Amino acid sequence: MENFVLIALFVGLGVAFRHMEAFPKQTAQTLNMFALYVALPAVILLKVPHLEFSRDMIVVALTPWIMLLFSAALVIIVGKNRGWSRETIGVLLLVVPIGNTSFMGVPMVNAFFGEAGIPFLIIYDQIGTMIIFAVYGSVILAMHGREGRVKASEIARRAVLFPPTLALAAGLLLRFWPYPAALVKGLETLAGMLTPLVMTAIGFQLRIRLSPGVIRPLGFGLAVKLIIAPLAALLGCRLLGLNGLAADIAVFEAGMPPMVTAGALAMAAGMVPELAAAMVSLGMALAFLTLPLLYWFL
Repeated sequence: MENFVLIALFVGLGVAFRHMEAFPKQTAQTLNMFALYVALPAVILLKVPHLEFSRDMIVVALTPWIMLLFSAALVIIVGKNRGWSRETIGVLLLVVPIGNTSFMGVPMVNAFFGEAGIPFLIIYDQIGTMIIFAVYGSVILAMHGREGRVKASEIARRAVLFPPTLALAAGLLLRFWPYPAALVKGLETLAGMLTPLVMTAIGFQLRIRLSPGVIRPLGFGLAVKLIIAPLAALLGCRLLGLNGLAADIAVFEAGMPPMVTAGALAMAAGMVPELAAAMVSLGMALAFLTLPLLYWFL
């Protein structure tokens, strides 16, 4: 609970900073880039050597792919039934299945499950979310985005070369080599910056603007992302007799709000920018309510 209060504090600081002239409009982007290129890779480099590959890892690695099929199917069925536009369905196909499983996932998992949950989160994020973003996300952008605005090959290249993905590869290669004490201390210092950086950035960019035309697809998308999908994952795990920490982390990660980068790319591709922005912003805000409730169900 103390960690969750700390998270709320940094989000509040971000909201406050947004109204101060001392902080430019690019503040959130700068914080996110430092977290992406420095703090998150440090977390991965620290935790990957402690990974113990077991059957539990299979559950964590498969869950995001199952959630992808489940969420995308719901979006297509409901979207066509409601007569939503091709661009609206495209936004939902992109941002509903792809969650914010690293930036928001690490602080939240650490707050509710402690350090023991981070290795499972890394598997969910890197084997699931990042590959889904690179492959599936590129296909959706190519099919539903404005022609010529987004190149699928470029998105795939960037996803594969993401610093966290490179850190995972390096961590696996160095798995049996003990880090020097000075390196461990440095990585711990950098990793400790992740929560303040990410949560302050989230607070800084929380903006919610809605028009009547996006309310229904927005409500549906958020309901699937934050409630229906994680509850389906929870039900599936319990029916299969999966009750350990790995299964709980997989369910918790399934309930993360939409990935900020996915939303930004949907906007860049001209896929109903207002809906994409609202999915990300309102999703992050509501996650502070839905994730504690999901943890309580676990």
